[in-house]
Amino acid sequence: METPGTTSKNLRGMLEETDRFLTAVEIETSRGLLMAEASRKTAEIAKALSEFERVDFVSLTDNPGGNPHIRPEVLGQDLLFRGRDVVINMSCKDYNRNGVESRLWALGSQGFSNVLALSGDYPVGGFRGQAQPVFDIDSVGLLELMSQMNEGLPSKMWGSVGRESRLEKTNFFAGCAVSPFKKLEGELMTQYFKLAMKVRTGAKFAISQIGYDSRKAGELALYVRSNGIDVPLIGSVFILTAPAGRFFNRWGVPGVWVSDALRDEADRQAKSRDRGRAFFSELAAKQIAVLKGLGYRGAYLSGRPELERIRQILEMSDSFGENDWKDFAKEINFAQPDEFYYYDRGDNPGLSSDQLNPVYAAAKSKSRIARAKSRATVPLQYRIGKFVHDRVFTEGTFGFRAGKAIYGQIEKSKKLSGVAHAAEQASKVPIYHCRDCGDCSLPDVAYLCPESQCVKNQRNGPCGGTKAGRCEVLDQECIWIRAYDRLKPFGDETRMLQRPVVFRDASLRNTSAWANTFLARDHHAKPTPSDPGGKA
Repeated sequence: METPGTTSKNLRGMLEETDRFLTAVEIETSRGLLMAEASRKTAEIAKALSEFERVDFVSLTDNPGGNPHIRPEVLGQDLLFRGRDVVINMSCKDYNRNGVESRLWALGSQGFSNVLALSGDYPVGGFRGQAQPVFDIDSVGLLELMSQMNEGLPSKMWGSVGRESRLEKTNFFAGCAVSPFKKLEGELMTQYFKLAMKVRTGAKFAISQIGYDSRKAGELALYVRSNGIDVPLIGSVFILTAPAGRFFNRWGVPGVWVSDALRDEADRQAKSRDRGRAFFSELAAKQIAVLKGLGYRGAYLSGRPELERIRQILEMSDSFGENDWKDFAKEINFAQPDEFYYYDRGDNPGLSSDQLNPVYAAAKSKSRIARAKSRATVPLQYRIGKFVHDRVFTEGTFGFRAGKAIYGQIEKSKKLSGVAHAAEQASKVPIYHCRDCGDCSLPDVAYLCPESQCVKNQRNGPCGGTKAGRCEVLDQECIWIRAYDRLKPFGDETRMLQRPVVFRDASLRNTSAWANTFLARDHHAKPTPSDPGGKA
């Protein structure tokens, strides 16, 4: 085993060639010019961290909280020059796919290889009002784009003709995020399913969301190992303060949970002479110890910590005994009321066993009659959609062959095409709230329209921003949790994200989605690396 300072400074090498526990620090960029006072202070902190051997890599945020900040690579360039490995956080909320690709080319050209792929927080600010989010692709789409860039993108775009050549290969080492601190079954399981999809798509490491529940942190590690998801986990450790605890408790940052009990304890500790500094440092050190004990590959420290604070926390964590983390797990167990756990509670009340939650296991093994009863509760729009899709829109069926022949004739007449499109909308708008995107994902999301019912238009699984199943922006249940609940009575929920990555083709907007499916123009027909035959 290697010790700090003796291994490569390259994150890929540290994760793939060593087994030591890594330390990362997140630096939140600021708004304004780099030479301004606030940015200068951030740069000074980054410089100090780059000279501290216990910090293995620095991660730079990308417009955190949906607010405009200086690009992370501006600050990261100086860290690269100092020999410090940098992870660039890259979200999809501010760029369409062309902008994303362009920025990736710039990052690769500047020497950045580590990219944390994020869908991103919904914008909350902007010049003269709230900014319009983009979300043309999501974190999974970003991972696939980087994977294909690493293989060498075709030099010609979709639809181009002529001899195909390939662009230069990039060398991105892509990471992803996962949110295990979820309350509801469907909310948690879809996070697990999406993590598996991200790893299949090219994620080489995963960083967990902020949370204060050792049992859930342990379950994530156990689920990854038990389900063959080959990805090193890095656990988030936010150095709490009383104001931050109150802010998180109000769901000030989507996806971050602080319980009433932890909030109250933070407020109590803040009344001490040091305003709780020693308590919060010890809490962070104990979290690091728990992550080590659970088999995580590293800790990801955030909360705008300064170098001396980080040094103290790491020294305190080093001072703990080998098995002290098991007692700390009992302490750091701030769950949500009636929270779902995938595994049954273990002998240690702060951890789970390797046995499935008995209530969940019983629901999975329902009798045929019980399953039939539960299917009767599934909304009619799903049952209608699935019935029609299986018989008409599934390639190889008689209905699909007939539809292909019919639409092949309809498209010869502009008038007939208009009538058929109007008839399609007359059926889909009232039932599915269709927005006429022309590249339909209804069968991908249990016949729920992501275009009209998801503010981030997530077509490859849920974002991590839900609170007790509710959307971070709209006061409604997340469509991916609704999709899970629709699929479970049919035993199809575990396969909901076992498919190629969906990219919506904007050129198809306001055209017939039925025609595009039958005539192989939508995402269901376009080839992907995970589906080289071409039919998704």
